[in-house]
Amino acid sequence: AAVRQELERLKAQNSTVEIPLKRATATDDLSSEKGIDYTSLRDLLKEGKWRDADQETYEVMIRAVGKEPGGWFTSDELRNFPCADLKTIDGLWTKYSNGHFGFSVQKVIWQKHDSPTSSGKKWDQFCIDVGWKTTASKYIRYSSLKADPKFSPRGEFPVCDG
Repeated sequence: AAVRQELERLKAQNSTVEIPLKRATATDDLSSEKGIDYTSLRDLLKEGKWRDADQETYEVMIRAVGKEPGGWFTSDELRNFPCADLKTIDGLWTKYSNGHFGFSVQKVIWQKHDSPTSSGKKWDQFCIDVGWKTTASKYIRYSSLKADPKFSPRGEFPVCDG
């Protein structure tokens, strides 16, 4: 109450008030419907280890659908992927890449191309835009992806190249 009164007094005098801002110190949301520990993913992303984080993303996602590493996702598993886990993974990617990487970033680009669900011209253009292809017929090798928010196309990661 005393601070508010002082601010009102200074405001009435047309004085400039400088209030030091503190950086947000909110902790990361590591929620999981499937009991997955996202600490390692968070730490890799925080350190800017994009390829390692991509591998970890694949591993946590494959565990979230109840499979062992080395397996593939079915379209049904992806459609029914646990919401809390998807939100956690995407939130970590977008936060630590300053909005450059993440599934939600990819979704915006995908929707720009009318949300293609199969191969074709629109899918090819989506892949070109996120940096996964150079032309409609040529995918870029994983090792050739830029893996750096300063140089990568928006949405280049995660790729989840398991």
